Amino acid sequence: MCGIVGYAGHEPAAPFLLEGLQRLEYRGYDSAGIAVFSDKVRTVKSKGRLADLRAKVDAAGGVPGCLGIGHTRWATHGAPNDINSHPHTSMSGHITVVHNGIIENYIPLKEELEAQGVVFRSETDTEVVAQLFDKLYNGDLVGTLIEVIGRIRGSYALGILCTDYPDTLLAVRKDSPMIVGLGEHENYIASDIPAVLDHTRSYYLLNDNEIAVIKAESVELLDLNRQPISHEVFTVNYDISAAEKGGYDYFMMKEIKEQPNALRTCIGSRIHDNEIRLDKLRLTDEQIKNIGRIHIVACGSAWHAGIVGKYVIEELTRIPVEVDLASEFRYRRPILARNDLCIAISQSGETADTLAALREARANDVHVLSIVNAVGSSIARESDDVLYTMAGPEIAVATTKGYTTQLAVLYLIALKFGKIRGILSDAEESRLRTALEALPDQLEQLFADEAALEALARQHAEKDHVFVIGRGIDYGASLESSLKLKEISYIHSEAYAAGELKHGTISLIEEGTLVIAVATQEALYEKLISNVKEVKARGAYVVAIVKEGSRDVEGVADQVFYIPDTADIFTSTLTVVPMQIFAYYTAIARGCDVDKPRNLAKSVTVE
Repeated sequence: MCGIVGYAGHEPAAPFLLEGLQRLEYRGYDSAGIAVFSDKVRTVKSKGRLADLRAKVDAAGGVPGCLGIGHTRWATHGAPNDINSHPHTSMSGHITVVHNGIIENYIPLKEELEAQGVVFRSETDTEVVAQLFDKLYNGDLVGTLIEVIGRIRGSYALGILCTDYPDTLLAVRKDSPMIVGLGEHENYIASDIPAVLDHTRSYYLLNDNEIAVIKAESVELLDLNRQPISHEVFTVNYDISAAEKGGYDYFMMKEIKEQPNALRTCIGSRIHDNEIRLDKLRLTDEQIKNIGRIHIVACGSAWHAGIVGKYVIEELTRIPVEVDLASEFRYRRPILARNDLCIAISQSGETADTLAALREARANDVHVLSIVNAVGSSIARESDDVLYTMAGPEIAVATTKGYTTQLAVLYLIALKFGKIRGILSDAEESRLRTALEALPDQLEQLFADEAALEALARQHAEKDHVFVIGRGIDYGASLESSLKLKEISYIHSEAYAAGELKHGTISLIEEGTLVIAVATQEALYEKLISNVKEVKARGAYVVAIVKEGSRDVEGVADQVFYIPDTADIFTSTLTVVPMQIFAYYTAIARGCDVDKPRNLAKSVTVE
C-alpha cells in the first residue's frame, strides 16, 4: 500500500517523482503529492488519481528544484483529501516528510506536541513525524532522526527533507519496504523497483532501522549508532518492458498471458536430469523425513494457494498441513514444535501480517521456508530458506501469474518431499513430474477460449451474485476464482464447498443465479454433478469447468469449458485461468478500472 519516491541529483526532480509515482500506482492509493526543494520547499497535493496531481503541477507552472520526495497515499488516518495527502510539512516549514506505514503511538505524541503549541493541519499520523522531528531538531539531521526513531512506535518507511540541507534526502525504514536506487550523479529512494527502472538497475535494500543519507554524488548508510554499513548492491534482472503494458489495454491481461512463460521459468529452472532441485535448500533430507507438521501462513491469494498446497502436500508426503491466515496465526497462540516447518507465502515479500507470522514461527525455533517473488525482500531475508517464484514484475493489483507460480513452487515442494520421504515411488514421481512440466503448454491452450469467456462475461456482467462451487482441491481453486471476480468487477461472489450447499447456501439460489462449478477431481466428479443438478433444479445458470473427456456434463450444465487432462493434484493451475479471463472481461463490461480496483492495494505492509 502507498508508494514513496525520492530524488537527489542535478536534473529537475518533479518529472522523476511523477513518473515514479505512476509506476507505483499498482500499490493502491486515493491521493498523491510531491514536495521539491530549491530556494524553499514547494508542495503540490491532490485527492484522486495522478492525473489530478499532474494537472495541479502543470497549473502551477511546474515545481522547480533538483531534490524532492513524492507519495501516493491509501487513506488510513483521515479521509482522502488534499490536506491529508502527503507530503506533510512541519509548522515552521523546516521539515517535510512522506511516510508509508502506521505510527501506532501518534495520539500521545500529538497531544504532547499540541501542549507545546504545535498546530496540526491534518488528521494523519504522518504529520506527527514531521512536527516531532522539527521540535527535536538541533541542526544535526541524522542525530535528530535517531531521536525520532526512539520516540515513534509502529511501521514506517520515511523520506525526509530539511531546509537546512538543500542537497540531502534522508530515508529510513522499519517493517515497510524501501530501496535506494544508485545512479550516475543522481540517486533515488522508492518503495519498489519499478519506480526507478528507467534510471538505474542498481540498488540497495534497506534493513530495519538503517538510515540512508542521499545526495546527488553519494549515498551513506548508517545504523542507529551512526556507524557506517556496508551493503550488497543488487541488480535488477528484468527489463523495463516487463513492467510496461506492451500493447495490452491493462496489465492484468498482459500478466494472464505471461503465465505460461512464468511457469516455464519457475518449474523448468528447478528440474535437471529428471530430478527436482530446490535452489540450495538448507533443509536436509533427514530434516524433511522428520517434519512433524507443516504450517502454511499467507494472506489473500497466497492463502488460497496455500489451501491448494495443503491438499497436494498431504497427498504426496503424508505430512499433516495447517493453513493459517497470517493475520490470525500469532494471535491464536499456535502450537509449534521444533521439527515443524513453516511455509510463508507472499508475492511482495513485504506483507506485514505474513512477516509477523514468520517471526512468531522463528521465535519458536521452527524452520521457515518462504515462497516469494521479490528477491531480497524482508520475508526472503528473514527466512531460513527461500524459493523464488520467478514470476517477474506483476503490476495489476489482482494477482494472476503470482498465484499460479506460487502453486508451482508448492507442487515442487510436495514432489521433492514425497520422494525423500519414500511416499512416492520412482515411477509415480516421474509420472507427476512429467505432468508438472507439461502445465505451461497446457495453460497456453486455454487462451483459445478467450472469446467465449468474453461473451459469457458480457452475458452476466450485471449479475448481483455469483457462486463458485467445487470439492476437494477444486474447492481450494474456487476460492481464488471467486476472489478474482469480486476484486475487479465488484460483483458479490462466494466460493463454497459443494457438499455444503444443503447446509444453507442453496437457499440463495434463485432463477438466473450464475453458478460456476469446478469439477476436475475424478473421485468427486459424480458427487459434484449431483450438486450441479441441485442448483439447476432451483433455476441456476451453470457454467462448468471440467477436464477434457468429461462430455457427460454437457447434458447438465448450460455452458462448459474444458481444461487439458492433467493429474488431479495439478488442475488448480488450469481451472483458475478461465476464471481470470472471465473476471477480466466482466470488469471491462462493468466499466471498472481493471488494474487498480477501488480500496485495494498490491502490497499490504501494515497490519
